[in-house]
Amino acid sequence: MSTTFQSQGQFGYSAGFGIQHGSMMSPIETFSFGSPEPSFCYQLVSNEKVSLGGIPGTAPVVYNTVKPKKQKTNFKYTLDATSDKLTQRQRQFYEENGFLVIPNLVSDSLIDEFKQRFLDIVDGKVDSGSILKMKDLSLKDKRGLPNERIYNKIQDFVWDEVLAKYICSPDVLDYVQCFTGPDIRAVHSMLINKPPDAGTRTSRHPLHQDLHYFPFRPADRIVAAWTAMEHIDDSNGCLVVQPGTHKGELEQHDYPDWENGVNKMYHGIRGADSNSRVHLHMEKGDTVFFHPLLIHGSGTNVSPNFRKAISCHYSTSNINYIDVNGTSQENIAKEVEEIAKRRGVSMDFVDLWKFRSRDVRGAKAHL
Repeated sequence: MSTTFQSQGQFGYSAGFGIQHGSMMSPIETFSFGSPEPSFCYQLVSNEKVSLGGIPGTAPVVYNTVKPKKQKTNFKYTLDATSDKLTQRQRQFYEENGFLVIPNLVSDSLIDEFKQRFLDIVDGKVDSGSILKMKDLSLKDKRGLPNERIYNKIQDFVWDEVLAKYICSPDVLDYVQCFTGPDIRAVHSMLINKPPDAGTRTSRHPLHQDLHYFPFRPADRIVAAWTAMEHIDDSNGCLVVQPGTHKGELEQHDYPDWENGVNKMYHGIRGADSNSRVHLHMEKGDTVFFHPLLIHGSGTNVSPNFRKAISCHYSTSNINYIDVNGTSQENIAKEVEEIAKRRGVSMDFVDLWKFRSRDVRGAKAHL
């Protein structure tokens, strides 16, 4: 996978290794993605594209091996007891930036199964149960379109026999526990089907923090896993992140003042567009893990094809639910409760989140 810095620099990755250069750190600082603890790292020596280990190169640089520097050992956002899957450099990268990409984590065969399940659900070929199916704002009143074109997202599939293979995947959970600890709860599941934009730009998602939607803490024991179901880049609306913003506070979120409106519950942070960002270009199966305070969003899908990704937010099973009344989260709480009520479900914000979650690893997973 590759990433691009807007305004201030670039990230380049190839064969599981990444080197960041530009404003955030010196070119020699290197981080390993998805590989065992390295005995070496790479140093920038030129600007040519290369292939490493038979994998087509996406990094815009050539590397020479150098000995790694001594790494930080006091981490806030990953846990010593359950972080064996991560190298010290990966932990340091997440500590400083709030996100971490693991290439090729989910198999093609599983992703193809998830795609077919999505199509079967929106076409009504299987019972969708309590899964929420959401329509794109620009297409909600259209008739005669295929269901794949109309539905831009399904969510809350923690008990679906096919899609739950993602949220319960040992390959995914082995990384999740680095951030949450050994007792893991799946709290929010989504399959996002970003459609080709209809000219209204409603396919984009405003910059936001996921913690805005969550009435539980601690924030540092929550993490998102977001897996590309196909090649994703700027043309089909890749994720964009603002590195280091996970160290800040939860910001005020509202609907953006966009000319053609925005999809339901797509809240955003006013003024965040002026900050530098990283565009995550990902291949099928690549998975990014990120902190719930990291500011992120996604662009318009200007390609002729759908852009699919599957995602789940996880937390420690030992979370504390909070009262959001009188806080910046009160607006989303009321909106979620109103939507649930229109669908015949009368629950408060906290109970709705309890209802849509499932313990997937640890002491409570088999209760």
